[in-house]
Amino acid sequence: MAEAGGRPFAGVRLQGEGFLLRAWRRDDLDALLRHADDPRVPHGLSDRFPHPYTRQDGERFLSGEVVDLDGPVFAIVIDGEACGGIGARPGQGERAHGAELGYWLGQAHWGRGHMTRIVGLFTPWVMRALDLYRLQATVLDFNHGSARVLQKNGFVEEGRMRAAVVKQGRIHDLRLFARIAPGAG
Repeated sequence: MAEAGGRPFAGVRLQGEGFLLRAWRRDDLDALLRHADDPRVPHGLSDRFPHPYTRQDGERFLSGEVVDLDGPVFAIVIDGEACGGIGARPGQGERAHGAELGYWLGQAHWGRGHMTRIVGLFTPWVMRALDLYRLQATVLDFNHGSARVLQKNGFVEEGRMRAAVVKQGRIHDLRLFARIAPGAG
C-alpha cells in the first residue's frame, strides 16, 4: 500500500452511496465537535469516546493520541462534512489475522441506512487491505441498531459476554459478532 504523508492509509478514499470514507484531517475539528458532542452518540460506545466531547478531546483524537490514525481509521463524510468514523484495530501476535471493527455516526444522520452501507463498503475493503481472516465487533446489549447493521453485512453473532461492561452505572452484556473471510473457517 502506498504511503501518503507518512500514513499508510492517508491516500485511501472509498466512495459509497451518499458518503465518502477518507483519512481524518486536522481541518475536520469543527465538524467532529459538532457531531461528537451529542449525548446520544457515546451512549452505545466505549467510554473511550467522552461526553461532553471538548475541543481538547477532538485535538487529541486528530493528533492520533486516542486511536492509531496510521491504521485504517477513516472519517465518514456526508454532505461534505466529517460526521462520524469507522476503523479497524488489528490484533497482535497469533491474533494478527483478525481485527476489531468500530464505528460511530452523528445523530443527524441516523435512521437513513448510512451505517449499513458504510460497514458494507468498509468491511470487504479492510479485510483485503489487512489480509484478515476475521473481523469482529462487540455491541452493547441495548444497541439493537448496531447489531442489525452488522447482521445485514454478513456478521454472525457468536455469543454474549455476560456482565462485561458497566456503562452509566448499569451492568451490560456485550454481544460478539464476527465476519470470517471465505475459506477461513
